[in-house]
Amino acid sequence: MPERILGGRYKVQGKIGIGGMATVYRGTDEVLGRTVAIKTMLPQYAADPSFAARFKQEAQAAAALQSPYIVGIFDWGKDGDTYYIVMEYLRGTDLKSGIRTHGALDSRKVAQIGSQICQALSVAHKHDIIHRDIKPQNIMVQPDGTIKVMDFGIARAKNSHLTADNSVLGTAHYVSPEQTQGKPLGPTSDIYSLGIVMYEASCGKVPFDGDDAISVALKQVNEQPVPPSQVNPNVDPQLETIIMKCLMKDPQARFQTADELRRALTDYLAGRVVSVSNNATTMIPAGPTSRMNRTGGTQQMNRVSNPSGATRVAAKVDSDDEDDEPSGGGTGKKVGIVVGVIAAIVLIGAIVYFALGNQNATQSVPNYISMTQDSAVAAIEQTDFFQVGSVTQEYSDTAEEGTVIDQDPQSGTLQERGTKINLTVSKGKKPAQEVTVPPLDNMTPDQAQEALSKLGLVAKAGDSVFSDSVDSGLVVSQSPAAGTTAKEGDTVTYSLSKGKDSKSVPDVRGYSESSATSTLQNAGFAVSVGNSVYSDSVDEGCVISYTPNGEQPAGTTISLTISKGPKPAPQQPTTPTTPSQGGNSSGNSDNQGGDTGNEGGNSDNQGGDTGNEGEGGSDSNNP
Repeated sequence: MPERILGGRYKVQGKIGIGGMATVYRGTDEVLGRTVAIKTMLPQYAADPSFAARFKQEAQAAAALQSPYIVGIFDWGKDGDTYYIVMEYLRGTDLKSGIRTHGALDSRKVAQIGSQICQALSVAHKHDIIHRDIKPQNIMVQPDGTIKVMDFGIARAKNSHLTADNSVLGTAHYVSPEQTQGKPLGPTSDIYSLGIVMYEASCGKVPFDGDDAISVALKQVNEQPVPPSQVNPNVDPQLETIIMKCLMKDPQARFQTADELRRALTDYLAGRVVSVSNNATTMIPAGPTSRMNRTGGTQQMNRVSNPSGATRVAAKVDSDDEDDEPSGGGTGKKVGIVVGVIAAIVLIGAIVYFALGNQNATQSVPNYISMTQDSAVAAIEQTDFFQVGSVTQEYSDTAEEGTVIDQDPQSGTLQERGTKINLTVSKGKKPAQEVTVPPLDNMTPDQAQEALSKLGLVAKAGDSVFSDSVDSGLVVSQSPAAGTTAKEGDTVTYSLSKGKDSKSVPDVRGYSESSATSTLQNAGFAVSVGNSVYSDSVDEGCVISYTPNGEQPAGTTISLTISKGPKPAPQQPTTPTTPSQGGNSSGNSDNQGGDTGNEGGNSDNQGGDTGNEGEGGSDSNNP
């Protein structure tokens, strides 16, 4: 199964654990690049069409349950003959392992765990989903102390009552009396199971135990649990009252909703007095021959048949029995009680006999998972019925080295004498392999995540930086660098480009050309003079306008337009001079007065004209 791709996207990796219904693997969602847990159904269940249909229905229903105390269901499907559920990958340990390791827990811790489980059950019950398999193995305790309830996806696809092959062995310790009898179940059935969980967490042991599922289930129906404080004197009396109410045989006598139980636990944790209407004194006494309850009332033992063919003993307590009895009928009633008790004992013995009568031919395989290899081997040899088979080793991310993580045949199955039990033992966590860090340059975040995930590396986005060469949103740098060596599980941090560093162009209108140039250069821009034009409003040599403006990448060239000052007025054209006597003198005289600039020239011309005035007469220049 490892390295197989399910549904075209879920890569199956190391095995995490195995139960009576499924095997759980660590995996990777290769589309989203995240670690997931993948639960695959065992072949003997996947081959059953009715199971497959209910599995699909319940997986879809479980996916709708949203709660911080419920393991999230991401997907489900079928690949070939394999049915699988993809769910949230959790770090931590299951409550069963915690109890085995640490023993009984503090009363406040038990109440805190119970309160969180109640919140998970409340969400499920409001969706009309009964878990049916609340047990410590299905409760994950995370490193921060938060719990998550598992297996909502297949809970209702499991057998809810005893079957011929004892398939509920391992869960019979936690099932409600009505569940063992095949009766309709409601929220109070889960509350009973939660009561067993809190009892075990408080005492370090379950209230009812036996050699097989049948004997344990009969005790669930017929026997009264020993009060937790008699097993562990440190159990708080108020918490004990809450637990005992959960364990009432009559579903109507228990807490009726998970919210009601949670309020009682919350009151206890807050130091408020817990007022529990607990009819614990009316429960069936542990010894079938006892006829008096704690209040002195008599008990009438009745034989009640149930659909599964078993027989249970129901208790009716009435402290005023004799007042209701017709006069003179007391002796007859007492005889009836005795007969009823004897009949019940005989019938229970018959059930146990027929259930276990063939024990010499076949026996139910015990559960060796979570035991050390030496302990499991010793336990198999001590049965004098089974034999130790092969012992193989596999890496495990969750089980300590030397711990049994799988067995074949599975626990709860009936096997013949001499059957070999094959064990799979944890080698501890798989050593991280060395890989070469790939180059991430110019990749999108999704591409970088995918490239690293394929090598078992963890991607982490660092700070974004400006880059003149890499487009915005793409990887511009990474650490460790491409080509270096890293180990699986190491983190590679990458930085994304924010594009070129952009700045606001200073407004230099009205600045002199030199001032504008230095201002723009100091701001990180280049400068060029585009052209110079006349301006009536901007002094000569100053900036009229610049382009581009606004936010621009650093280094952008800013073009300046410089003023040449006001535009000069156009010149008037001059009148040509005609050399003629008299008129020219007169004209020159006028020109002299009207045109200062030509005044000297006109004077010279006037003199010349005067010299010409006597031409033809007496001319001193002509001999």
